[in-house]
Amino acid sequence: MPKSSRKGPRLVGLFLLGCLFFNYPMLAVANARATVLGVPVLYAYLFAAWALLIVLVAFIMERTE
Repeated sequence: MPKSSRKGPRLVGLFLLGCLFFNYPMLAVANARATVLGVPVLYAYLFAAWALLIVLVAFIMERTE
């Protein structure tokens, strides 16, 4: 029998983190008339949050238990 995996609850937590990242309060904070390296802050935030979630999913899925 396979051992109980902890990936499920971690992925659910990561989903909830993604919901927080891409919902109103966080998007309103990032919505400013400034730029980061010539890119509007909102676009930089969206790309960085998306990339972070992808890296975290890869880390969770590739981790051996």
